[in-house]
Amino acid sequence: AMACRTTPGTARAGTAMGAGVRNRAGTSHLGDPGLEIGREDITAELTALPFMVPLFTPAHRREAADEARAHGFLQPFSLIDPTAIVSRSAVFEPGVYVGAGATIAAACRLGAFTFVNRSASIGHHLVADAYVSIGPGAVLAGEVKVGRGAIVATGAVVLPRISIGANAIVGAGAVVTRDVPANAVVVGNPARIARMAVAGKCGMEEA
Repeated sequence: AMACRTTPGTARAGTAMGAGVRNRAGTSHLGDPGLEIGREDITAELTALPFMVPLFTPAHRREAADEARAHGFLQPFSLIDPTAIVSRSAVFEPGVYVGAGATIAAACRLGAFTFVNRSASIGHHLVADAYVSIGPGAVLAGEVKVGRGAIVATGAVVLPRISIGANAIVGAGAVVTRDVPANAVVVGNPARIARMAVAGKCGMEEA
């Protein structure tokens, strides 16, 4: 669901949700079912609020962000969990999500709608392009570069100065010791290419 917030309240990170927009059929994970609305119920008052799309998969996050904009939402909201440790020199583009207990080191740059899950550790001078997803407990060392729409899954370790290509997937628990080409799926310790993903698997092939 697309979500928007109101002025600071008692909810997580000092914000309160204005509404959750159901944009797909299926199970809703909205914390307060009373805030759920359909797309036909979106009002100008709601579109004036910032919106967020806390979805892990890059393709889903991009699709939801595009739908939000199509319905009039113009201000992406970055949610930084209050338990996250974030360097003052880190730079975030709009729509970034940083989960509980994550650590973001000095001079990192996170692109629009990047998702950093709980307890991930991000080293200094990391550069992540838009829609990157970093799983729980992943460790990315200093000067790592992660291309648009790439996924670094749960518990993976990426050594210093490694480049991970656009749309690549680093499997859970993998230890990445050399660059990962675009669209590759790598697994194991040391990580090796298991297969090449279908082009655009994460929906990130277009600018």
